[in-house]
Amino acid sequence: MTEGPRWPGGDVHAGRIALSALEHHAYCARQAALIHLDGVFTDNVDTARGNVAHANVHTDPARHRGALPAGGRLLTGVHVWSNRLGLYGVCDAVQITRTSVIPVEHKVGRYVPGGPADIQAAAQALCLAEMQPLPVPHAVIYSYAERRRHTVDLTDEMVRRVEETTRQVRAMLATARLPPAVADRRCRGCSLNADCLPELDPPTAALADLFAPRPLGTWDG
Repeated sequence: MTEGPRWPGGDVHAGRIALSALEHHAYCARQAALIHLDGVFTDNVDTARGNVAHANVHTDPARHRGALPAGGRLLTGVHVWSNRLGLYGVCDAVQITRTSVIPVEHKVGRYVPGGPADIQAAAQALCLAEMQPLPVPHAVIYSYAERRRHTVDLTDEMVRRVEETTRQVRAMLATARLPPAVADRRCRGCSLNADCLPELDPPTAALADLFAPRPLGTWDG
């Protein structure tokens, strides 16, 4: 992969996209831009609970939910990447047996079939498939709210969703423009509501252009 520009927000993986950006963008393009373009993030109760859950899994494998197959191994906090897609991130847990490797993503809320979390988990699986020789048949999402594991199959359609979301995120980062707000039910539980201000009227074209990035100016004389 040809390395691209260093993206804003302190991303040291020049030209690569964080796996979490795929889930954020699949949920709301403006949320993804605020986090991964402008470097804005505000916690609420739900995101704080999620941070604790992820930290517990990464630092204490005994907290991992789900039965480990006989003879299997469990790795936590596993760094993964895909040169083909230009992605990088960390898997909460990875189950390894003699015949397969399966990423397990932990979520505090209820599982939504086909939702944004599926794209993130599937992207983790694609990264692992590229990194090592064992089959990666699917990904798993563990829901703390339901205390259940949900399988995310790597169908052709799911792979296409990951690839298309990656393309959209890369285009958004390259243009460095904040997508317009879309005030709907997703905004109610979003921790960035106060940063996004979705309830404001859409700005005029002239006002929106004030915040469009421009080349640096030069001084004469």
